[in-house]
Amino acid sequence: MTDAIDPVASLLAVLDLRDAGARTTEDIFTGMSQPMPSGRVYGGQVLAQSIVAASRTLPPERAVHSMHGYFLRPGDPAAGITFSVDRIHDGRSFSTRRTQAFQSGVPIFSMIASFQDDGPGLEHAEPMPEGIPQPEDLPPFDEGQLHPVSRNLFSERPVDVVHVPSPVYSSVEEPHVPRQAVWMRTRRALPDDPAVHRAALAYLSDLTIQETILRGHGVPWSTPGLRVASLDHAMWWHRPGRVDDWLLYVQESPNARGGRGLSTGRIYTRGGTLLASVAQEIMARVPGE
Repeated sequence: MTDAIDPVASLLAVLDLRDAGARTTEDIFTGMSQPMPSGRVYGGQVLAQSIVAASRTLPPERAVHSMHGYFLRPGDPAAGITFSVDRIHDGRSFSTRRTQAFQSGVPIFSMIASFQDDGPGLEHAEPMPEGIPQPEDLPPFDEGQLHPVSRNLFSERPVDVVHVPSPVYSSVEEPHVPRQAVWMRTRRALPDDPAVHRAALAYLSDLTIQETILRGHGVPWSTPGLRVASLDHAMWWHRPGRVDDWLLYVQESPNARGGRGLSTGRIYTRGGTLLASVAQEIMARVPGE
């Protein structure tokens, strides 16, 4: 597979932002988007790029540990994205950055992230749930169940995704409960740079978390007239880990009402180490509801 068609190379390319120089109060970076047949920039991409932009203003030993962001407008994958970073605060152990992503002069995503030097302290973690099948023990993904647009999107993704118990693309397996687990990893090895893996983990964090809401109501992605959009996203990085090894993304939705739904998730290594926690609220509009 050549880099020209390798989706992992495409992911690395969009994370490799160009430094456009510093203005009076902001650091400016520019980036591109992956081709998207949906005509909209994938939210996890602009989220990951915003993390990269903010990280570029800090020494490598001060790593991101949390972010809170809002998706403001749909992005155009055919147009470039400009990222402005405000250096809000630099303390002895923590730094805070605000990143805004712009297209055509208007913001499409706004984020505040906090960074910290690694150090000792109290430690505990929620254990990984027991009894979840390993990815090799689950049926291989069948692209034939996808609509043509979704099939094209999936084939160009840089990640492998295996659902537990099953995908919700064309149908939803019973019982209809607002929880699921997803095994995921990039389709080939990434560079060893921990910053790349932190950004790639942010990219993956937006990929399936919306589905707990749909699964709980028996609504597949292929439902005619279904409209789903991410509204906001929060993420906490707890420990370093590699995104090119299998990770388990445990997800649930505690609430849905008024056309909005909340999903939360925890991301574990295959060995059970808790890497990150995620929360996202989405707009979900189902015809007839």
